[in-house]
Amino acid sequence: MDIGSGKGYPSANLSNFHPHPFWFDGILCNSMEGLLQSFKFENADVQRTVCQLVGLKAKYRGKKRNKAWKRKQTLWWKGVPFARDSEEYQDLLDRAFNALAKNTKFKKALLATGNAVLTHKIGSHDMTHTVLTKREFCSRLTKIREKE
Repeated sequence: MDIGSGKGYPSANLSNFHPHPFWFDGILCNSMEGLLQSFKFENADVQRTVCQLVGLKAKYRGKKRNKAWKRKQTLWWKGVPFARDSEEYQDLLDRAFNALAKNTKFKKALLATGNAVLTHKIGSHDMTHTVLTKREFCSRLTKIREKE
């Protein structure tokens, strides 16, 4: 099953663009896209604002920071830098998706996928160009589904 915002239920509801409010480290995030895009900003106040965004608004807000984070291969959360290729960053992603999984509508959509193999055709494989690769995304969704 290809996860994407224009794919219909349950696929579209698993897209990072979908509005699924959740709390992460004491900050309200209105979508996973908002949280992921916030990682591109060093300033914690800006991050809180970006976490409120959903869908394309979040993506376009983060796009302004693509050159900066890609050049240094560094992302941030609450003032703490994370090397993109680090285990610490992977742990941050794990915690973020586990927080999202507490949203009951997200969880319901994820469970509605049954045993389908989850894919994300429009995503990137190259971690130096994206804050979340296809593999990082789909493997986390699958792992959460298997726990339930």
